[in-house]
Amino acid sequence: MWCLTLFLSLLLIINDVSSQWNVWVPRDISAMTNTCVVIQCTFMYPSGVRPYRGVHGIWYYGNPYPQLFPPVVFKTRTDVVHESYKGRTRMLGDLQQKNCTLLINNVGPEHSGRYYFRADLGGANVYTFPDFADLKVLEQPNIDVPDEIVSDESLTLTCYAPDNCPDMNPEIQWMYTDYLPDPEFSSDYIEEGNTAVQSSTLVFTPRPVHNGQLLGCRVYYPNTTLVYERLVSLDIKYAPRSVWVNVSSEVMEGSSVTLHCEVDSNPPARISWKFGDQELLWDTASNLSLTLDDVTPAEEGVYTCIGDNGYGAMNTSLYLAVKYPPREPIVNDSLTVQAGSSLTLHCSTQGSPPPTLTWLKDGELVGTITADELSVLELEDITPQGDGQYRCLAENEHGRASSSLNITVEYAPILLDESKCTVVREGVQCVCIASGNPEPTIEFYLPDLNITINETEGRYNFYTHTDGQTSTGMIKLREKGERASNGGPAVNVHCSISNMYGRDSVLLELQQEKKYLMAVIVGTIGGVAVIAFIIAAVRYVGQNNKKENGIPRQDVVLENPALYYSAVKKDKQNLRKKVGEDGDFQPASSLASFERRELNYAALELGGSREGAPGRGDDSSSSYAEIKAK
Repeated sequence: MWCLTLFLSLLLIINDVSSQWNVWVPRDISAMTNTCVVIQCTFMYPSGVRPYRGVHGIWYYGNPYPQLFPPVVFKTRTDVVHESYKGRTRMLGDLQQKNCTLLINNVGPEHSGRYYFRADLGGANVYTFPDFADLKVLEQPNIDVPDEIVSDESLTLTCYAPDNCPDMNPEIQWMYTDYLPDPEFSSDYIEEGNTAVQSSTLVFTPRPVHNGQLLGCRVYYPNTTLVYERLVSLDIKYAPRSVWVNVSSEVMEGSSVTLHCEVDSNPPARISWKFGDQELLWDTASNLSLTLDDVTPAEEGVYTCIGDNGYGAMNTSLYLAVKYPPREPIVNDSLTVQAGSSLTLHCSTQGSPPPTLTWLKDGELVGTITADELSVLELEDITPQGDGQYRCLAENEHGRASSSLNITVEYAPILLDESKCTVVREGVQCVCIASGNPEPTIEFYLPDLNITINETEGRYNFYTHTDGQTSTGMIKLREKGERASNGGPAVNVHCSISNMYGRDSVLLELQQEKKYLMAVIVGTIGGVAVIAFIIAAVRYVGQNNKKENGIPRQDVVLENPALYYSAVKKDKQNLRKKVGEDGDFQPASSLASFERRELNYAALELGGSREGAPGRGDDSSSSYAEIKAK
């Protein structure tokens, strides 16, 4: 205070020289509610003015113009003051010494405002100074908080309490500092512009965890019950320190999924969802959700959430797996290969999870089962049995799909075991059956006559049938020549088979037709049985007649044995004819087409005469039977 007094004295000396109407008051001054405040004041008036009946003064509140009737705070001539100031104000200065210092006790918020001083020297020498002291009555102390508080940077907070009441000196304490990292405290007394304050400073380094926490400043006056507090919430700016997203997830193709992202930062970050380099969605917020509808496998991959608020950036990614059944496999085109060669079949597909691939041939498993999106089937030294349909089957837990291809194996002709010549009722029937690809061409060769019979030989009727890769050829010969040693007809027939990959010729073996032999055996046995039955019946009838006539038994003598024999022979022939018809050649399954059509056989005159006894011709070699034409 002594500094302030010295300053005012010097000011008076200087202003004595200027001799002008002037006043010096603190422009801004403050006080805590229910305390007091001293408004320092010094004034000057012209040296040529002589006070009349002393120097008087008036303090006004609000404005300096008496004609507007502002509230009177203090008046030296009378005790008439405004109601709100009764008993509260007192002039501390000596107006004779040009000191107009005013004391206001027990101030309240209603006393905040501008205060003007008016000097009254008597007569016309009355002057209201335009300068004013602006009083602020505080209910809380002031805390000086920086406009921006950044995490991990040193922070200084200062709490202020006015100290403008001579009899009451404030004390300052900080509250809720226990959680602060290494706080530092300091105090100071500041006097400036005819006003004074006490201050307390707190220094520490904030962290993101301190954002939103409270700090407090308490001002109290010893030996009183007056306590004032002020709380502030720390607004700590910090870069994103965590970015939370869903855990990596799996979804089915065609379904919907929502990806969530939360960013811990202050201020709120610009959040964006990116898929690869493509930004899908963004917003400035604390969280952001991305919804994907009708998900496709193309949307499987890494999704990244990025948070950036100007103080830093952070990101977190997740993997979205799209599950779907296998796609239709891609396989080789259908192939035609030659027997003995090798080839490689490829099958590729896509599916999630990766499907198992299985190769099937005509419905049967071939190769191995592969748990991958590519399967290779190696076929080495392929045989005719390798011909057929190959199918690649892809399966996973969500479905299956397959694709097929055909492998056609081309190979030289192969004579089948069913090829043979067979004795039938009408002669000899020769059948030649061969398989091959392309289908074989069949020819019959009669070496004894040096004759080749095929479908290009126009003089003869030649019948063939093709079923897939199997060809069947047939001729039927009627016996005309001499018999073999076993009593059967002598046959020498070669079957020639050929295609682009090879040729073969085989002598056809002669076999007795089982049905024909069975018919002969049954007919012979049946004939003998009929004859025996007739003889036994005749003898029985004869004996009965003799017994009835009392004539002793005698052997029966047939009057006309030829008649009985003729009858028996006729029955035998009928039986044989019946059995023989059933015993005619019936084609095998490979000749089924011949059962449904009538065969016309050509008549071949092979060196023998059609007249005379059958079975012997003029030529010494065996003659072949005619091919019967119906």
